[in-house]
Amino acid sequence: MLKSGFPVANLTPHGYIDFDEQRLLPEERKGTQRRSEFARDRARVLHSSALRRLGAKTQVLSPTAGDFARTRLTHSLEVAQVGREMALSLGIDPDLVDMSCLAHDLGHPPFGHNGERALNDWAKQIGGFEGNAQTLRLLTRIEPKVFREDGSSLGLNLTRASLDAACKYPWPRESAVFDDGGGAQSDKFGVYSDDLVVFEWLRDGAPLRQKSIEAQVMDFADDVAYSVHDYEDAVVEGWIRLEEIANSNNRALLIRDMLHWAGSSQTPTSLDEALERLQKLPEWVTAFDSSVFAHGKLKNLTSALIGSFVSRTTKATIAEFPGELARYQASVIVPEEVKSEIAVLKGLVSSFLMSHESRQSFYESQRELLTELSDALLALSGRELDSYSSLAWTTAGTEEQQRRVIVDQVACLTDQAAQNLHARIVRGVS
Repeated sequence: MLKSGFPVANLTPHGYIDFDEQRLLPEERKGTQRRSEFARDRARVLHSSALRRLGAKTQVLSPTAGDFARTRLTHSLEVAQVGREMALSLGIDPDLVDMSCLAHDLGHPPFGHNGERALNDWAKQIGGFEGNAQTLRLLTRIEPKVFREDGSSLGLNLTRASLDAACKYPWPRESAVFDDGGGAQSDKFGVYSDDLVVFEWLRDGAPLRQKSIEAQVMDFADDVAYSVHDYEDAVVEGWIRLEEIANSNNRALLIRDMLHWAGSSQTPTSLDEALERLQKLPEWVTAFDSSVFAHGKLKNLTSALIGSFVSRTTKATIAEFPGELARYQASVIVPEEVKSEIAVLKGLVSSFLMSHESRQSFYESQRELLTELSDALLALSGRELDSYSSLAWTTAGTEEQQRRVIVDQVACLTDQAAQNLHARIVRGVS
């Protein structure tokens, strides 16, 4: 069965068509390589400087916090592993999903979501900042590889299906509302106003606001890796105290904190039941003493959780959509119990770590650093910028365009690079 609204063409493996493999700037294949177009896209992301920079960017804990905690890069590699296995089980292109998982966090700035908050505040008057919209911008503008004859950059010049698979929120800021039907404004969107041309090209023929199944698999794999591995990191680094989770006297407070972070998608009852199911798992860990045996038990828990979340979701999806699933022919079906269990893990990390009083001044200092750095770079009128941003500055005719150049520059920095640049141009430390 072919996708409604898409041109009829020769099918490629897994039910994709020539239309899905088109690039904004057509390219001739060189040599006798037998890789698919999606495998080429995966290679382009894998070899990108943007992906390498993720190795020095915060996931939840700082890359300088210790040798164990995940960085954005190790997180992205783990998301790609989960996503690829799901793609193989679902019969969709594994390279396409793998690529989207590797790319999903490329646009995130220094200091994780805290840095995203700071840049969004600084950029409010020009349409804000959103890590997923920045990812699209990076893939189609900032990462240097393919250029038009006039010198304008097309970024990695990925295929239509690949760009769409990396688009977690396929709508602009003004259309960012929650999908619960209530019409409430969301802060999640996937494209800035000056990137709408390429966005409309990659979404040509796509159902309004519907994510491709490849993007949905990436999104789910991100949720799984985020919830499970961040929980593991927080336990190892001593932020989550397992004895407090095991103490029934703390249960009501924990559920309240989880509910604060989960929002309207969960109820106290659903979270309480989910926590109980998790605690009944044979692999559930109730104590951690940093011994090699404790590390092993914790790793077995992460394996069990990932396997459980993925297998139940894959089974439910195949049961609902037994045929061909590529792009818009199916949706990922995440069982409600899986959603609740993931929410519990995220809620526990948030309760013990992100909302901890001792962390608030740390987070505030990070936001101040990025704000001061952005102000200083703007005041320097194009100096101290990298090669892409320097060129972009020369064509920025308005302050709005100049501010977007500064946002692009700061978002590309690693945690340490942001600190070093701030020290030099704000504090005058050489």
